[in-house]
Amino acid sequence: MIALTVVVAAIFGVLGLAKILAVPRMRVLAAKSGFSVSAYRGIGWLEVAGATGVALGAAVPVLGMLAAGGLLSLLAGALTVHMRNRDRVPELLPAVVCVGLVACYATVAFGATG
Repeated sequence: MIALTVVVAAIFGVLGLAKILAVPRMRVLAAKSGFSVSAYRGIGWLEVAGATGVALGAAVPVLGMLAAGGLLSLLAGALTVHMRNRDRVPELLPAVVCVGLVACYATVAFGATG
């Protein structure tokens, strides 16, 4: 559980921070996805909030579950954008892998608290 928590929190923490800082690659991805840099920064803040919630989920399980739900919602939006843009599998794969990781985290966390 700890390793999965660290992986999920690290992925979304790093990606969220990159969006907030509007690093060049994130600016390109924002434009490709049809988002303004400001809107992409907002997504980054949500990702950082989700990462924080997952990290704190060990101490406050309900927070971890809510964070996982929020991250899954963000990922549903990401997959929708990828499909709308007719992206190929290599572009979809990171979001699909993240869905799997967050779903596993939620399943393990719920099993530990439920």
